[in-house]
Amino acid sequence: MSARDQLTDGLYGLGWSTVKKLPEPVATRLGRSVADLAWKRRGNGVQRLESNYARVVPDAGPERLAELSRAGMRSYLRYWMESFRLPSWSPERIASGFEPKDLHHLTDGLAAGKGVVLALPHLANWDLAGAWVTTKLRTPFTTVAERLKPETLYDRFVAYREGLGMEVLPHSGGTAFGTLARRLREGGLVCLVADRDLSASGVEVEFFGATARMPAGPALLAQQTGALLLPVTLWYDESPVMRGRIHPPIHVPGSGTRAEQTSVMTQALADAFATGIADHPEDWHMLQRLWLADLDPAKGPS
Repeated sequence: MSARDQLTDGLYGLGWSTVKKLPEPVATRLGRSVADLAWKRRGNGVQRLESNYARVVPDAGPERLAELSRAGMRSYLRYWMESFRLPSWSPERIASGFEPKDLHHLTDGLAAGKGVVLALPHLANWDLAGAWVTTKLRTPFTTVAERLKPETLYDRFVAYREGLGMEVLPHSGGTAFGTLARRLREGGLVCLVADRDLSASGVEVEFFGATARMPAGPALLAQQTGALLLPVTLWYDESPVMRGRIHPPIHVPGSGTRAEQTSVMTQALADAFATGIADHPEDWHMLQRLWLADLDPAKGPS
């Protein structure tokens, strides 16, 4: 590994080994302090977050955008502080840490035995939501993780999520889709973070008035397996409890080519995501470019 990769891996390792030992109020204050420091430095991530919020809240002036980006960084660091501590949380703490609305969409779908795909944007803490599913509902599920560099960092994330009861597949390699489809045909649960895909297979959607790309996987899995496709949005409030909503199912259209059906379903996902993001923009942790108009052709996606 390069020196930079070693440093990155070491910092994440330090987080998981040290932060989880801190009392919760101390970890909360630490996360807020780190967030405020990063916000004041206004690095590329903070500037990109603010630029993305400008699309979500188009009538916001500079002062409002600054407030949003500061709150956004605090939410982002809350995610990290919770994630570092999740492996040490008791089952009772995990079960009481998340309160979803309209849970019946998920439980009814699982009871039907045809499989369920949960699709989420980068809102609040999707890892906590997943740990709640495996702990409170006692339902295992399969997800996909992007391969990170260095490889040891990817291994840390896989071990972390597997420790929370998830089956984790690598995004690359070409076998993930087939395994996800098999799990769904067996009546299982698949959870996918699905609000950003800049690859050639990404589906173009209208998102807050501009074109973005989102992954086709959730829609294709529902089409090919008959599984139920459910959007999920999450948010924080002032309490230690995270909130969420399971949206009504997105059905496969009754007509059209597979590409047309995929486009319609992915747009419906984008619309559900937009509802949750508009209600709680500060909890959307999108510190990267998303909209096609924001991509620099000379540099490529970043």
